Amino acid sequence: MGENRIVVVTGLAQGMGREVARILAGRGWRLAGFDVDTAGIGSLRDELGDGHLLAVVDICDRAAVRAFRDETLGRFGHVDVVLSNVGINCFAPFEEVDLTQALRCMEINVIGAAAVFQAFLPSMRGRRAGKLVAVTSMVGHVPFPFGSVYSASKFALEGLLQSMRYEVAPFGIQVALVRPAQVSTAFATKGRALPPEGSPYRERARRFVERDDQLIQSAPTPAQAAAKIVAVVEAEHPRLGNQVDAMSTVFLWLNKLLPTRVRDAVLLRHLGIS
Repeated sequence: MGENRIVVVTGLAQGMGREVARILAGRGWRLAGFDVDTAGIGSLRDELGDGHLLAVVDICDRAAVRAFRDETLGRFGHVDVVLSNVGINCFAPFEEVDLTQALRCMEINVIGAAAVFQAFLPSMRGRRAGKLVAVTSMVGHVPFPFGSVYSASKFALEGLLQSMRYEVAPFGIQVALVRPAQVSTAFATKGRALPPEGSPYRERARRFVERDDQLIQSAPTPAQAAAKIVAVVEAEHPRLGNQVDAMSTVFLWLNKLLPTRVRDAVLLRHLGIS
């Protein structure tokens, strides 16, 4: 089935990205993917077998991304879909955010995605066909407390793709966004340390983390989220915005309909920090 369908996937060594790779490979797609996780790439290569191009690449290394693009096109001839799934978290009260870490978050989550899309756009434009898909987040529309930098990166990624789609549509290139709220992966808790003792934000952040841990328990599994992403990848004409779970659907709907003050009250109550 579809043995000539080629998909580029970034951030596929673990979690949701790995599940996406497994499903797509099982459905006949040939994968060109990369991640910074050497061990994860190695084990995925062993699992999926021949026919795919899996590499260890740092998305912040522009030359390496371009070299990966050249190797991909040299091997497969074309790319049908580019899926940007790479990202890191940044959890802290804004007043206490390490701005060096904030810059790294923006570099990976926004500019990294931009670099991959930019690398493959000329070949897609030449074929007058292709699809660009980015995993953003519900917090790119409804920001959560203690995630100001992460939310900012997702707002930026949303703006980047929504602006770009006007430019690439005349060349037959489609753009789609996938907006999960939470997925029960290690990513959800990675880098989520509490503010230090004595911080005026510590107690409220502690309650937020406790509530977040509860929500993660009932969140979609990586496989469930991956199935939704695969549906977007394979859709002939995907919607611009696509939700993974009920919570993101509800809060995005509330964000459109409710006055800001009411929406905020609902959100803070839901997060246990009213």
